[in-house]
Amino acid sequence: MAQEKKTGFGRKFRLICGIYLLALAAAIAPANAANPVDLSNPAFVAAGGATSIPVGHAEFCKVHPGECALTAYPVDTHALTEQNWQELLEVNARINSAIQPVTDEALYRVAEFWTYPRTAGDCEDFALAKRRELISRGWPESTLLITVVKEASGSGHAVLLVRTDRGDLVLDNQDGLVKLWNQTRYQFIKRQSQTHAGQWVDLIDPRPLSVIASL
Repeated sequence: MAQEKKTGFGRKFRLICGIYLLALAAAIAPANAANPVDLSNPAFVAAGGATSIPVGHAEFCKVHPGECALTAYPVDTHALTEQNWQELLEVNARINSAIQPVTDEALYRVAEFWTYPRTAGDCEDFALAKRRELISRGWPESTLLITVVKEASGSGHAVLLVRTDRGDLVLDNQDGLVKLWNQTRYQFIKRQSQTHAGQWVDLIDPRPLSVIASL
């Protein structure tokens, strides 16, 4: 019985994700030479100017300088296909289930410590692991951006923002679904620069807090 329930949930989850992909496909036409991606579409979160790098990421960059350098061949977005949509779902689900969520205070006795997790980690560690995994699978690093958001409670949180030609998608350790940024209950604050992984830019989130809270 337990196996039947699990299998039924898996089918339902795949159906929901498949419907969501169709909705994304209908919302924004695929990019091509004659029809470049319109980054002013609300499916993409607008970026402002340069801003401060999170303390935890600055310390991470001292240990991993090669992962915080100028991006050699930056691209704005990566084409979203059925295959790599499934890849996003698989990576998000697998890392979410493999890593136990534990705060930096509990693990390291410090407020912020960004690192690649082994069996446990904080939200930014989940995002780092997903970013590394997708880069290893051929995703352009300029489309995989660690992003700082604010929860409805006011607490800070980190997610991985994936820039596709169908919009900015969010890989989150608190949600098994992969959603467009503006369909999450987060206020978007800042993210990594697409041209330099060790620099950050402000994000412009025009949604009223009342709208975010109602999602």
